[in-house]
Amino acid sequence: MKHITIIINTLALLAIFNQPLPAQAGGKEQLAKAILANEAFDKVMEKGNAILQTGFNAGDGYAEVWIRDLNTFITYSCRAMPQDKVREALLKFFYFQGFDGNIPDGYQEVPAGHQADNYGTYARYDMPGFVFHKNTVETDQETSLIQAVYRYVQETGDRSILEETIRGKTVVERLEFALDYLMKHKFNEKNGLLWGGTTTDWGDVQPYHKWGVKYDEYGIPAIDIYDNAMFLIALDNFCTLTSDKESWAKWRAVYGSVKTNIRKHLWDEKNKKFIPHLYIQHEAFPGLNENEIFYHGGTAVAIQAGLLSKEEIRLSLKKMRQNVKACGAQSIGLTLYPPYPAGSFANKGMDPYSYQNAGDWTWFGARMITALMQNGMVEEAYQEIQPFVNRVVKNDGFFEWYTIQGEPHGSGVFRGSAGVLMEAIDALRTWAKEYRE
Repeated sequence: MKHITIIINTLALLAIFNQPLPAQAGGKEQLAKAILANEAFDKVMEKGNAILQTGFNAGDGYAEVWIRDLNTFITYSCRAMPQDKVREALLKFFYFQGFDGNIPDGYQEVPAGHQADNYGTYARYDMPGFVFHKNTVETDQETSLIQAVYRYVQETGDRSILEETIRGKTVVERLEFALDYLMKHKFNEKNGLLWGGTTTDWGDVQPYHKWGVKYDEYGIPAIDIYDNAMFLIALDNFCTLTSDKESWAKWRAVYGSVKTNIRKHLWDEKNKKFIPHLYIQHEAFPGLNENEIFYHGGTAVAIQAGLLSKEEIRLSLKKMRQNVKACGAQSIGLTLYPPYPAGSFANKGMDPYSYQNAGDWTWFGARMITALMQNGMVEEAYQEIQPFVNRVVKNDGFFEWYTIQGEPHGSGVFRGSAGVLMEAIDALRTWAKEYRE
């Protein structure tokens, strides 16, 4: 009776979301049919397109245009918005580029008589009406911008953006300027990798500060997989964008050494996982066996960067599934598992199973779906995308993150979640259409 009840409940849930059962025994033909007939996919794509027509800020909880977010939905913004509007939003980041080449996290337009939010701490004399900010704990702003420009060019074919001149430098020169900044200020020579402040996985909150977004005297420098996988992707993208042979050779060599050093210093061959942090000075969490923690988000981006073999990808997916089952989470978007213990972060929003400490994020989980598709794991991808799609339909929105019980939190219009989920659906549909041709 128990098994019959489980089957009935499963069928009822699938019926609610108009989703055919994934084809386990019917072969690839049935799987392709199921993908193309999935009505929930249509709902997600329609709703995603609708919210991307309304702006470039990260979500309704954020006034700023953040580059780490824009990078993950710019492809679909190009389809939902006039191309010149997307180009303009992207180019603004170069106007706020630092004199050392650094790229800010985001910018915000502040109309006369209005006040900027907590992030708007800097202004430029030559950009009146705008403020900008940089989270100095993280090290993904420069790499996110390079990826975003690459995505824009790939989607639109508009390579003229690379020759746009901003304060005496072309865009492609400013992209290289951003890479130079990373090599001069964020590159650890001993290990040949980028460093940043200690955070959880891909997060941007350091442990010993009540807010945690500024690298200060409490910051603990460390090397992690997310920052360096993003760097690897950006290096590859830049080599595609540049037409300068010497520049291409220089950064292709850096690409090769970074890829080697990631495997050498961050991959735990015995446990078949990435270590959370390689500390430069001292550990951030004394007394904690941090290597017991598995980073879902960084692992997904590492797979996108081509750092793991297919067997290692399968083992990583197996571990993600085990983690989801162990804590009762809803999806492999679970940031990490097990969570850092209570009290590990001064910011109370980082308590266990909250926010970036084992909250459940479509924004990164859906990247794993795309990574699986890139490696031919279609059935696994279709199975794992179901919770992401279901909760968009159920909650009528792309929420920022979810608890392990499935409760939505944060921005209810989170464009990054829409972008990565739309990309994952497109990857599945492209495979299905090509298979059936």
